[in-house]
Amino acid sequence: MSCADIISTVEFNHTGELLATGDKGGRVVIFQREPECKNEPCTQGEYNVYSTFQSHEPEFDYLKSLEIEEKINKIKWLPQQNAAHSLLSTNDKTIKLWKISERDKRPEGYNLKDEEGKLKDLSTVTSLQVPVLKPMDLMVEVSPRRIFSNGHTYHVNSISVNSDCETYMSADDLRINLWHLAITDRSFNIVDIKPANMEDLTEVITAAEFHPYHCNLFVYSSSKGSLRLCDMRASALCDKHCKLYEEPEDPSNRSFFSEIISSVSDVKFSHSGRYMLTRDYLTVKVWDLNMETKPIETYQVHDYLRSKLCSLYENDCIFDKFECAWNGSDSVIMTGAYNNFFRMFDRNTKRDVTLEASRESSKPRAVLKPRRVCVGGKRRKDDISVDSLDFTKKILHTAWHPTENIIAIAATNNLYIFQDKVNSDMR
Repeated sequence: MSCADIISTVEFNHTGELLATGDKGGRVVIFQREPECKNEPCTQGEYNVYSTFQSHEPEFDYLKSLEIEEKINKIKWLPQQNAAHSLLSTNDKTIKLWKISERDKRPEGYNLKDEEGKLKDLSTVTSLQVPVLKPMDLMVEVSPRRIFSNGHTYHVNSISVNSDCETYMSADDLRINLWHLAITDRSFNIVDIKPANMEDLTEVITAAEFHPYHCNLFVYSSSKGSLRLCDMRASALCDKHCKLYEEPEDPSNRSFFSEIISSVSDVKFSHSGRYMLTRDYLTVKVWDLNMETKPIETYQVHDYLRSKLCSLYENDCIFDKFECAWNGSDSVIMTGAYNNFFRMFDRNTKRDVTLEASRESSKPRAVLKPRRVCVGGKRRKDDISVDSLDFTKKILHTAWHPTENIIAIAATNNLYIFQDKVNSDMR
């Protein structure tokens, strides 16, 4: 496996018919769901490769003598407005808008050009004809429409398209910029937490997202475990948040690692817009927009790692940034873990399950078996000891189909798509 093949982001489009992945080599691969088969037992359309293109190339910043990786940090689809699809992709510095369109007809019978496109000798054109469209093999064309560069001094960690379908924001460690999709040469700085003296820096921005339907609201998370909800109607610069969501720390749990593991690695609004989902190193939390003092739900992702924080700090795993996802009805949440495990939590029944993304479980119509990690000496037949977990196999990136029970799991260089009966208990 080459390092370039490691998947760095996964994103369904708004209908769920397309799924895009970005990798460390700067490539974007788009999968399209095939139409459903008429004959049983194939009931669900599978996802097959639709288009692959190189989105970003490695660059060099000569002013700072820095290499800029081509790795795709985030992909965001724009709501579809015509036959073509559009998506934004970003590496650490440059955001690009791509148009993906299909062509299955070609015009023939030009008056002034021959079939190869060369201009005819005009003296030979004695009559006019109407060009006709002839069918041809389907071609998927990907073209760069706009390049939004020079907006960030630090690494871009988030992009989010606004519900007005005209603007989007991009966030780095210290600033959030608002862009218009049609204007590439300027953006508006809407959050700036950079202190006058960098020695006074106490936290960084880790993720940011627009509210799903209030175009003036957005949230950003920080390395200190807090969320700030901002209202762009209040002022042009949103340094003063309108709500701060923070859970007071339990002094009895205080340790050297407390600050590191409380850093929020991802924040996602629920489809309803009422809740926010956050992921830190050991937990996922659900916050109600109307309650700032503490989350309404907290789920332990891998609490058995609490005793292993020292070795996870030494091998840098403690700095891994896991994402989280809602299902279409906001009733189940999903996030990744180590050993190619991913976790699901049913908010209604409070049931949770650990599943594994592996080649065995990805065979057609294979049923995913729940996995268990045990900490003590006693263990059941299929249990996995916490000491035998593989920390190089980590599921950082996951996505859930917007309406159906289909999930996409990125396990290093493999993309797993589990659909329909992912787990009947967790539907």
